[in-house]
Formats: sequence, structure tokens, C-alpha cells
Amino acid sequence: MASTRELCHVLHPVALKKLAQDWLQEDTPGFDHAGYVVGDKEKTAVLLCKSTGVLAGVPFFNAVFEELDCRVEWLQSEGVWLEPVITVARVMGPARRLLLGERVALNCLARCSGIATASRRVAEMAQAAGWNGEVAGTRKTTPGFRLVEKYGMLVGGVSTHRFNLSGMVMLKDNHICCTGNITQAVQDAKKVGGFPLKIEVECCSLEEAREAAQAGADIVMLDNFCPQALHTVAQALKLAFPRLVVEASGGVTEKNVSQFFGPHIDVVSLGSLTQSFSAVDYSLKIFRGSRDANNFNNNNNVSTSSTAGAMSSSSATGTSFAPGRHNFAF
Repeated sequence: MASTRELCHVLHPVALKKLAQDWLQEDTPGFDHAGYVVGDKEKTAVLLCKSTGVLAGVPFFNAVFEELDCRVEWLQSEGVWLEPVITVARVMGPARRLLLGERVALNCLARCSGIATASRRVAEMAQAAGWNGEVAGTRKTTPGFRLVEKYGMLVGGVSTHRFNLSGMVMLKDNHICCTGNITQAVQDAKKVGGFPLKIEVECCSLEEAREAAQAGADIVMLDNFCPQALHTVAQALKLAFPRLVVEASGGVTEKNVSQFFGPHIDVVSLGSLTQSFSAVDYSLKIFRGSRDANNFNNNNNVSTSSTAGAMSSSSATGTSFAPGRHNFAF
């Protein structure tokens, strides 16, 4: 049997389970008073998408309801564009357990989908411009929620950049200030990082970037450059250091990102993917019986960019993921 690979396979199952447990514990640390009201009668809930966006966060949604012994049946694949109003999934289980997981699961899905949607838009801009570099997010994520937000970037088709401080050495202005100079900072980083760990240096001028490259930095980040100066400096760097990776960052938004695409720029990173996105609007509707839920599904599904068939919780992650072309290991 041929093996299958899905984007959800980057997520450690133990980490998923732990996150789901922590989220549920945070939301109900004591008595579930409303659970007494609704009881354990078996119910079916329908997941609706009520705004345009990319479906992302399926593994986290599944993990929450798996902790509550509920079953999820997906009608849409992760990574597709959704148009409102559409039925995305069905969730079956005891009423009180459905309600225990409702808000937690919806929060994950809404935010992850919002980041994936913003990421997809920027990735498509890069493709339309014919730019062969890589769009990346940043480490400007919500504490405790980074895995969800970075996963949303992947579903949207952009690089996650470094996942945490251990993923790559990034020497910024404060590091240089504490060390004294760029050369010393790079040399010190090489001593402890060794050959596997890449070193990136934040630079505010061509002179700083040259010093970083000469000291052995793998990547230079040209920070807060206006587009015209950015491309001039990047060209000079590539002429002198052809193997150097050049990243543009600072002041980049979805509105102006296309100005930073250029033949000498390898990476454009922007924090707005995780700081300025709009969440996708989802809701979970419980019906009195399974027949009512099925009738609602038949009457409210609209077409999307992919074929919608019933899928189990483990088969809804056939993401239309386009990995970065250069694999800079951010």
C-alpha cells in the first residue's frame, strides 16, 4: 500500500493531546453547570463557515473533540477556500461534551483559518509577481498558541520562519549592542551553534550587512529599508556574496508586500500574518435529531474549489500546501 503524507503529520500527537487538554481545562476549571442542564443525550452538531477564508486548524479541532470522546466527520478538506454559508463538518457526541468543546475548538479553527487566509493571499501575490523567493511569517505569535499559528502559515503556503529561539541564531540590534560589534557576535554564535545552526544578522545598512557576511553569517536581514534602498543594497550584497541569503523585513504589510519582491531578495517576512489577520467566522449548530442535521447539510452546502465528500477526522487534512521553494530552514 502506498504511503500517504499530509500536512498534519508535522504535528506531534502528544503535543496535540496536551494542548487540547490544557485548553479544555482552562475553559472549565471547575463545575460545568450548564452540562447538568443538557445532559448526555446523543446529539449532532453542524460546523458552519459564515465568512470567506481558507479552512485550517483541522487537527486542533479534532484533538479537542477526541478528548471529549466525540466524533468528527469532515465535509471539506483543509486548505480549500470556503464561501459562506457552507457546512464544513459534523460533530457527533453527548450534548454536554459537544458544548464543552464548542468554543475551544471554534477558537482554534477561526484563528488558524484567519492566518492561513492572510498567508494564502500574500503567497498568491508573490506567485502573481513571478517572484521566486519565499514569503515567511515571524516569531510574533501568541504565547501558548504558536503551534496553531505556525500551522496556519503552512496551510496558507508560506514559510513559518524559525519556530523558536532554538531553531536558528538571529542576532538583532540588542544582541549587537550587548556584544559590541557584529563580527564578535557572529563568531560567538558559531562557537555554540556549530555547523547545524544557521546564523542571521539584522542589519540597518550596507556596511553592517557586509560585516555580517564577512564574519560568516548565513543570512542577513535588511530591516526597515524603503523598497528602493532595499533592492540597491541587496544587489550589492549578492554581487559580493552570491551564496548569502537576503531577507527583507520591517514595515512590510499585506498592502505593500509586492514592493519588497525583487531578484536579489530571497525572503520577505511580515509579522502581520499573525498580528493583523481577521479570524474566519465559524459556528457550531446543534440539531434536535440527526435527520434535521442531514436535511440542513443537503440544503446549505455550496460549491468550493474542491470536491466535498464525507471524510473522517483523520482524512480531512489533504491540504493544498505549497512548500517554500528554497528551504532556508527558518
